[in-house]
Amino acid sequence: MSVISLVSYEDALASYDPVMGLEVHVELGTRTKMFCGCSTELGAEPNTQTCPTCLGLPGSLPVVNAVGVESAIRIGLALNCEIAEWCRFARKNYFYPDMPKNFQTSQYDEPIAFNGYLDVQLEDGEVFRVEIERAHMEEDTGKSTHVGGATGRIHGAEYSLLDYNRAGIPLIEIVTKPIVGAGARAPEVAKAYVTELRELIRTLGVSEARMDKGQMRCDVNLSLRPIGREKFGTRSETKNVNSLRSVERAARFEVQRHATVLADGGTIVQETRHFHEEDGSTTSGRIKEEAEDYRYFPEPDLVPIAPSREWVEELRAALPELPRVRRGRLQAEWGLSDKDMQAVLNAGAVEPILETVAAGAPADQARKWWLGELARRANETGTELADQPITPAQVARVCALVAEGKLNDKLARQVIEGVLAGEGEPDEVVAGRGLAVVSDDSALGAAVDQAIADNPDVAAKIRDGKVQAVGALVGAVMKATRGQADAARAKDLILERLGA
Repeated sequence: MSVISLVSYEDALASYDPVMGLEVHVELGTRTKMFCGCSTELGAEPNTQTCPTCLGLPGSLPVVNAVGVESAIRIGLALNCEIAEWCRFARKNYFYPDMPKNFQTSQYDEPIAFNGYLDVQLEDGEVFRVEIERAHMEEDTGKSTHVGGATGRIHGAEYSLLDYNRAGIPLIEIVTKPIVGAGARAPEVAKAYVTELRELIRTLGVSEARMDKGQMRCDVNLSLRPIGREKFGTRSETKNVNSLRSVERAARFEVQRHATVLADGGTIVQETRHFHEEDGSTTSGRIKEEAEDYRYFPEPDLVPIAPSREWVEELRAALPELPRVRRGRLQAEWGLSDKDMQAVLNAGAVEPILETVAAGAPADQARKWWLGELARRANETGTELADQPITPAQVARVCALVAEGKLNDKLARQVIEGVLAGEGEPDEVVAGRGLAVVSDDSALGAAVDQAIADNPDVAAKIRDGKVQAVGALVGAVMKATRGQADAARAKDLILERLGA
């Protein structure tokens, strides 16, 4: 099915109510794997960070990573979950080449955390509560690289390479309850939820949650139910979506695809699907298994986990300030209206502003540049604000140069342009482009005299007391100096010369 053949999103929502379920896998930032002592460091040569345990060799026995358990509890607490007093691991049985044991050590009916929620804020400020079914511990699989095909997938490949360095990396899988009631905003809710979850995970310090590096991945489950009915439709599961924008696009596409299939009299197949970044479409993967297909049974080689209530409460008391609370505090500290704070959030500018302030800039100036010039450039290039090739320290230096009177706003924009272009630090760009403000009277004098001579009518008005007309002469001076004149000093010199 091509994207062009889909019914419109609006037509789909006229007949159906989207129901979503989001499964997010977070790779924990532990030094060692979940059940063995192998390193988790990225970038090692393939199959060099393995041992008999993570390769599933006979006679090897797993041992639970205590830091992984602690991280799981902290995530559960931050998601307002109940923490199990007793839980255990299970074997999830299926065969796939990147599973060296032919089963994944996970949790099934006894997760470490369950029954929570996360409030997320949409772009217009509306708050939507996403209920959490569970957060459970498990291990990651290895990595398959399919060589020789056109798509990078197994179909059509000449051969496949397997790297088991990632096998056994600690994961937390966070599963929502069915998300209903979002209506047309369902894709937006999906993006907002994953955005908020990523910020929470980073705040806890348990993972960098870099979606582009696979440290955080989202599976988007979606079904449609006819408006007015209670029973959910058949769901599809779009696997391993790896950017915030793609989460929203995948949900939106699946709404349209489901509606198109149903409108044509077809039926939805419960299956996994692959998301394609280039056009926002999905394609079929494999028929989706049910839980019984995995033949879960308790892991016999691992003892149950029974975190004491005292330990859980110690972890709760030590939680950092969580993102929503922090945003409220910052809004008060920065003196922003709800609308202005929402603009900061929508631009992804909270962290860049905070780091710029930490580097010495006033909050209002930091916000001005990140939400102005830098946000504009991020939009033009289709990149995240925080990914711009300029550091908060460099933005803080630009703010300092403006405060010192060495740059005006126009010149500051050119300095930022130079830094983004790789021309060096702000001071180097100022020197290289000759952008310093001209404030010396002798240097400005000639431009002021020329402006007065070229505009005798305006000069006469100023001599007659119409001081507000001085702006036209200041503009002429700025033009003559290519925007480098100190406008305030130029105004003073003009008024002195005209005796006003």
